[in-house]
Amino acid sequence: MSMKKFSHAERIGSGNANPSGTAAELVPPRASLEQLETAARDCEACDLWKLATQTVFGEGLPRARVMLVGEQPGDQEDRAGRPFVGPAGRLLDLALGRAEIDRTQVYLTNIVKHFKWSPAERGKRRIHKKPRYSEIQACRPWLDAELAIVKPDVLVCLGASAAQSLLGREFRVSQQRGQLVESALAPHVIATVHPSSILRAQDQDSRHLQMEAFINDLKKVAQLLKASIKKKRAA
Repeated sequence: MSMKKFSHAERIGSGNANPSGTAAELVPPRASLEQLETAARDCEACDLWKLATQTVFGEGLPRARVMLVGEQPGDQEDRAGRPFVGPAGRLLDLALGRAEIDRTQVYLTNIVKHFKWSPAERGKRRIHKKPRYSEIQACRPWLDAELAIVKPDVLVCLGASAAQSLLGREFRVSQQRGQLVESALAPHVIATVHPSSILRAQDQDSRHLQMEAFINDLKKVAQLLKASIKKKRAA
């Protein structure tokens, strides 16, 4: 299926949102990740598609042992059509390497598949905007479908939006980061900060401390992964 191309005016005026209010009716049954990605290209379950360049679906192996879930694609991800390829993605790559987690063995995705933004007051920059709860809920069936296919041993929520979407609106990353959370979503579930938060640190010293804390959280993920692999081999 080829990807739809819309002009800005066509996007604003189309009005073809899913009447159910979520993407549930768009998710094909018993689909592969490739089939899900194809179906998600035309998703209009909420209004975020109108200003986004394209849907940015998850990326990784169908049976990846670790799934990392962020909030939404950023500016560069929106243009490239791939998750975590911008500055936060490059920082994530560095942290995964320090934690000895192979990115090729990780499934990367977001709770929202379209980039939500507003224009900068000056220049042409597109400024990230936090998605509303209704927009997160509209997109949730895609993430549920990804989880059902990948079945990760370790699920990692990156940032408050992802953690509260998956673990409850009372979850606080600042207080519960790095701790195992009991959940039906995966055998092991843990939350940490989103790498973009490290990029917003006030100074170099703060950025260094936050990066080290992020790496330590990912090292816990690596330990969980090794223990899970060892347990399965012994079974």
